[in-house]
Amino acid sequence: MTKIRKDFQQARWNEPIIYELSSPGERGIHVPKPEKEIIEEAGDVFAQLPEHMRRKEKVNLPEVSQKHVLAHYLHLSQETLGSNIANDISQGTCTMKYNPRINEDFVKDPRFSDLHPCQDESTVQGILEIYYRFEHMLKEVSGMDRVSLQPGGGNQAVFTAASIVRKYWEEKGELDTRDEIITTIFSHPCDAAAPATAGFKIITLYPDENGIPDIEALKAAVSERTAAIFMTNPEDIGLFNPKVDEFVKIVHDVGGLCFYDQANANAFLGVARAREAGFDMCHFNVHKTFGTPHACSGPANGAFCCTEELADYLPVPLVEYDGERYSLKSDNPLTIGKVRDFMGTAGVILRAYAWVMSLGAEGLRECAEISVINNNYLEKKLLSIPGLSEAFADNGVRRMEQVRYTWEELTAETGVGTMDIRNRVADYGIPHYFTSHHPWEIPEPMTLEPCETYSKADMDEYYEVLKQIAQEARENPELVKNAPHRAASHKRNNEAALNDPKQWALTWRAFLKKRHKMKV
Repeated sequence: MTKIRKDFQQARWNEPIIYELSSPGERGIHVPKPEKEIIEEAGDVFAQLPEHMRRKEKVNLPEVSQKHVLAHYLHLSQETLGSNIANDISQGTCTMKYNPRINEDFVKDPRFSDLHPCQDESTVQGILEIYYRFEHMLKEVSGMDRVSLQPGGGNQAVFTAASIVRKYWEEKGELDTRDEIITTIFSHPCDAAAPATAGFKIITLYPDENGIPDIEALKAAVSERTAAIFMTNPEDIGLFNPKVDEFVKIVHDVGGLCFYDQANANAFLGVARAREAGFDMCHFNVHKTFGTPHACSGPANGAFCCTEELADYLPVPLVEYDGERYSLKSDNPLTIGKVRDFMGTAGVILRAYAWVMSLGAEGLRECAEISVINNNYLEKKLLSIPGLSEAFADNGVRRMEQVRYTWEELTAETGVGTMDIRNRVADYGIPHYFTSHHPWEIPEPMTLEPCETYSKADMDEYYEVLKQIAQEARENPELVKNAPHRAASHKRNNEAALNDPKQWALTWRAFLKKRHKMKV
């Protein structure tokens, strides 16, 4: 029988902010003065700075010794549960998977890490070649004609699509009438948010009795005002829309464009392609699907792909190859311009390129197949837990790489909800548990995605932990409601503060200002 960590106990340091550790006069290092030769060569650098860019006061940095800096960050690391430390079973909708450590060696290699995006093209032929080759890999996987690797993540790739749709109809003189974009309720929220940010009205389709977007509702929604449809497939509840090509045809028949959100592409790599379904555009979350760090919205990358018809609208620059030399092309006549500085996140592209090269075409398909097998195995085990069920369970359709479950029955019986269970799993050394995007169309949701890098033992452990917590909810609900008890994290006293920007402080200076105002 699979053992769970009932005796798990994580370090809890109650670590202060590093500014609170500051002691005047302490130093971690002494920065050496520049050599005479450098001073002579560079001249008076400070004098070359415009007056408005010069600091009036010295920068406010914490003064901490090297030993205490090291202790501070080691304490924080011990209070962190992550995918490399424990069993997190990914994140439904986000395809969090193990990232091979060997790929980290590539990005740390000085031949890559010392490059600068402003270098002359002749000196960066190697990384341009990798960009070019990786773009061709994505073209093969998607069936599309052109690729931009500039967007800094999935959301920005979706916004790139919305910007291209806007430019497309503007060029045709129809933007005033083509002002509606259709999406579905279980697509990623950015499929509504990004077009809305670009100025479009949003029409949202809800599912039919089988959990699939209602095709009759789509027929009623399309009109001469339809600019495009933005849809995720499989959706975030794990169901693949078998009528996706019909959806595309319906939108095309009224002249609209079609964008395929492929953040859930881990389910169909090497199995299905956007081109065969008729889409004009699609995107990949490179930083998830292709085995690179998720990075907490940091160094992410969203690859945007499109047909030749839309290629002139792509962000610039684009990598070109004339058979001898790689170059950057910036003269797209209808480009929407830059959506991010330079060329996207080169470290992500290098890691992803290495990941694909190590697997090959057959390996990519195997990733998809194992993801679906893992998900269906975990689904069958979890549904044996009393009080847990899944949405649209009676349609007879297999889930793909994830499932949106519901604890609604357990909550009605015990008062323990999905947020309580989310907190309690940390007491068993489980670092991750995803509920759902808001709004919660499915009550008390839990969305898990056990992609290809998780073993049978990992899934069995996750199941046993949830089974144990469900039993605790019946025997001692307050134990679960007051969790976590053994983890570094604490139960928040004021959950509402997370949604109140007036209470946020993103910097130490902002925190001090807000604390001063509260005292006054």
